[in-house]
Amino acid sequence: MKSSRRESSPLPPTSALPLGEGQGEGAASRRTLLWPFLAVLLLPVLACQAAGREPTQASKAQPMTSTATPSQDAGTVPSLPRARVVLPDAFGGKHVVQVEVATTPESRQRGLMHRRELRAGDGMLFIFPSDAVQSFWMKNTLIPLDMLFIDRERRVVGIVHRAEPLTLTPRSVGRVSRYVLEVPGGWSEERSIRVGSQVELEGVGGLPIH
Repeated sequence: MKSSRRESSPLPPTSALPLGEGQGEGAASRRTLLWPFLAVLLLPVLACQAAGREPTQASKAQPMTSTATPSQDAGTVPSLPRARVVLPDAFGGKHVVQVEVATTPESRQRGLMHRRELRAGDGMLFIFPSDAVQSFWMKNTLIPLDMLFIDRERRVVGIVHRAEPLTLTPRSVGRVSRYVLEVPGGWSEERSIRVGSQVELEGVGGLPIH
């Protein structure tokens, strides 16, 4: 990097003003008068030297620290209420599913989108504010699912088996339901869950349904 310092005119050497014999007092007087002139000439040189120096540590600009809050990851799932669904099989056994409960339009719309796995014994329970023929699709859903449609009396009125991921085909059983339970694809057949089974819902009482 080139220096920004300018070259000043050379100062006359002190030998240019010699003292002659018998002229000491006059020469001293001339030197006294010369110092202000020398000071004026030296000031630009000193100023240029100061300007070309490296700034001190205290004067260096410090890097700015960002105060922005990192945005939420697109794959992050907001926390939902938890509950349990107990389903009987065709042989009198019972199977418990630990579920997240979707009770709002936003959580029902999001469902299990973008999930990369759903363990056996886990699922999501959709609760609707009124009875209707419900229809589901698999937009942005990465894993196959079983969908169990349950009426207000908590009976299974229909099952969609192994819904294909990332498809927009509407899935419905054509029966009125109040609840829909989603579990991993194939889970219902493996445990012999049948239409007409009476379902127990634990931990959903008192949840606000929107």
